[in-house]
Amino acid sequence: MKQYTPMIQQYLTVKAQYEDAFLFFRLGDFYEMFFEDATKASQLLEITLTSRDGGQSGRIPMCGVPYHSAASYIEQLVELGYKVAICEQTEDPKQAKGVVKREVVQLITPGTVMEGKGLQEKENNYIAALIHEADDTYALAFCDVSTGESRTAKLSALDEVINEISTLRAKEIVIQEELDELVRKQLKERLQVTLSIEDTAEEQEDFQALMEEVADSALRTAVSLLFHYLHRTQKRSLTHLQPVIVYEVNQFMKIDFYSKRNLELTETIRSKGKKGSLLWLLDETMTAMGGRMLKQWIDRPLIDPGKINERLSMVEVLIGSFFERQEVRELLKEVYDLERLAGRVAFGNVNGRDLVQLKKSLQQIPVLKELLLQIQSPAVHKLSKAMNPCEELTDLLERALVEQPPISVKEGGIIREGFHPELDEYRDASRNGKNWIANLQAEERERTGIKSLKIGYNRIFGYYIEVTKANLHLLQDDRYERKQTLANCERFITPELKEKETLILQANEKSVELEYELFLEVREQVKEFIPQLQELSRLVSELDVLQCFAEVSEKRQYVKPQLTNSRELFIKDGRHPVVEKVMDSQEYVPNDCVMDEEREMLLVTGPNMSGKSTYMRQIALTAVMAQIGCFVPASEAVVPVFDQVFTRIGAADDLISGQSTFMVEMLEAKNAVTNATRQSLILFDEIGRGTSTYDGMALAQAIIEYIHEHIQAKTLFSTHYHELTVLEEELSRLKNVHVSAVEQNGRVVFLHKIKEGAADKSYGIHVAQLAELPDELIERAAALLKEFEKEEAAASPKVRVQEGEKQEQKTVVKEAAGQLSFFEEEPASVSSKPASPKEKHIIEELKSYDLLEMTPLEAMNALYALQKKLKKS
Repeated sequence: MKQYTPMIQQYLTVKAQYEDAFLFFRLGDFYEMFFEDATKASQLLEITLTSRDGGQSGRIPMCGVPYHSAASYIEQLVELGYKVAICEQTEDPKQAKGVVKREVVQLITPGTVMEGKGLQEKENNYIAALIHEADDTYALAFCDVSTGESRTAKLSALDEVINEISTLRAKEIVIQEELDELVRKQLKERLQVTLSIEDTAEEQEDFQALMEEVADSALRTAVSLLFHYLHRTQKRSLTHLQPVIVYEVNQFMKIDFYSKRNLELTETIRSKGKKGSLLWLLDETMTAMGGRMLKQWIDRPLIDPGKINERLSMVEVLIGSFFERQEVRELLKEVYDLERLAGRVAFGNVNGRDLVQLKKSLQQIPVLKELLLQIQSPAVHKLSKAMNPCEELTDLLERALVEQPPISVKEGGIIREGFHPELDEYRDASRNGKNWIANLQAEERERTGIKSLKIGYNRIFGYYIEVTKANLHLLQDDRYERKQTLANCERFITPELKEKETLILQANEKSVELEYELFLEVREQVKEFIPQLQELSRLVSELDVLQCFAEVSEKRQYVKPQLTNSRELFIKDGRHPVVEKVMDSQEYVPNDCVMDEEREMLLVTGPNMSGKSTYMRQIALTAVMAQIGCFVPASEAVVPVFDQVFTRIGAADDLISGQSTFMVEMLEAKNAVTNATRQSLILFDEIGRGTSTYDGMALAQAIIEYIHEHIQAKTLFSTHYHELTVLEEELSRLKNVHVSAVEQNGRVVFLHKIKEGAADKSYGIHVAQLAELPDELIERAAALLKEFEKEEAAASPKVRVQEGEKQEQKTVVKEAAGQLSFFEEEPASVSSKPASPKEKHIIEELKSYDLLEMTPLEAMNALYALQKKLKKS
């Protein structure tokens, strides 16, 4: 340390406490960074890297940003996943002996952002804490510091943890130093989050009131760990934190990370943006807090039929109350983000304009309540009566604040006249003093005859009388005392002006100081209403989402789904809601879906690009929409309540985890077949196409059989393997359906209509033609296809599996077996030499097959393998 200057020593001492953060070290009007921080920040923020004298060690790297524009630079760093420690001067430099005292006043991290561009108004900004228990279970706690929402849950596996955190989109995870390195690696690589260390997890008295509902000791530890981290890093009041809610993941429909991605519930696969997702389609919310609740509902569909029907009934009522609903939407437009305003009040960074927004929001509530009472519905009336308009708070804010306060809370002009007598006196003195000065200027001009004489003010000299040098000879008054000489004029002061100056300046200064004190008092009074504001926010958000469902459902002609306890799934004229909206003026071809106890699995065949994936997705989206309480895109819908939805749609690799497309496919398939229940919905699209034909078909058939026999979940399975369609004869609850297409003038026309039975062919080359590949290429592919088909027919004419030919195939297999036996018994009639040892081994292998127990695909694969062996022998 001795080799550095005292100031750099101070910097290094503070930096040692925040090694994982950029230290913004306040020096005058700049936040400076030194050493590695400076080098790295200059690159990330694209600012100039300079240097300064560090003492005996010589010059050290340095860069800095102006304090008044630091917010944008901090946002950039936090958005990149870094932390920023703000180190301020904590004593007056004039009174300091030696180096001015400095200390970190706040640590800004990805999970603790309270304002700025990094905080999306319709998205939560969660920070999580994770505890790994000895029995290999996990305790997860999370909080949105900007809204105060806090929750916790027990999870049984790391995959569950990763799925839950990815659902939350948490940007930061607080862990203990002792957490297993492998777990850390998984969290870091698979979630791309910031990991923060906090080892203090003891329960404190301050946390007790927030943890009343948390009984489990591990969950209490996780919550305490999170709260300790927040208090240590934010270093300010967090009185807006709401009581922690304990939940279980099986209280909601489970949709794993892959399935959410495949279904594009809240973001699209390609752009990772909102547009094109289910959230984009449904978001007709009018408030920021309503938008956040909508996203939460989509992420966690309900499985309680009673609660689902409550939402559906409310949506039905709102659809039937068109005019009232339009008025509700207009009122909600004027309601600001109550939840985050309450958070900013507690955090201490609320300004006058924020509080005026709060007042205007609260002024809408009485009108909203009256409007809801006009709707003939007990449930709507109950919602209306539960809304507390906080009239005392509205009155306080109306009396205290001007309509258009300045952004700064320390420069005055924020408190309304009449709110505080002493403040009014100061203002009156200041206002009258200024009038007196204006009158004095007029009097002095008249008395001296100097028309250009003026009275001015600056912060250094205060008030002064300014006379140009050309008019100095006219000044004969002894009262004028020279104060400053300039190139073209002289500035004077008089005893009367000096006396009034003291009065005016004191009045101004005291007025500004008192205004700030009064603002802080108002803010403290607002704090007392935070619980009521948060409850009001929840009710307004719920109303906003329900009116949003009603608005979308009416616009797009959706219907109320009927929930059933049976195994029936009946959708008439179903549509993919997002595709339908994107198509806009084009007519969407609707399709039915009928599934019951006799029809648990649908094997979907048809050409590429014909709409198989769209059809499957729309079934899943219909289920999700029904279970969040929204009407669905169909003319009639009867749906069971699904406990889980699994999808395997589209090709995607996971390069970060080093997994190929096929491995991702198998992992997603494994997740479904190991976790699905009879009450689940499974969508599998083209399973097995990532490997060789026979491997793929074998895997596809095995998965179909396993689901059919062991899980019995509602399943839609699309495939290009037409050989699998014979399974309809073998599996009692599986039915073939196909997407129809016709060939016209050598080109394929997709009808996008689902029909019973299997497709006749795949039209692969026709699709390539639609994609406008070169004609020469298309012609060559068509010629090759004919050759391949001839070769296949010649190589194994009786082994080709045709639709519905299961029994015929078994006959073919038996005949082939007989021929091979004939070779063994009467070799002379076929060949001039007896069967070789290898041929005899093949014959024995064939005899060992139990043909009646083999599936058609297994028989075909077996014969193909034997044929290859015979050709080599």
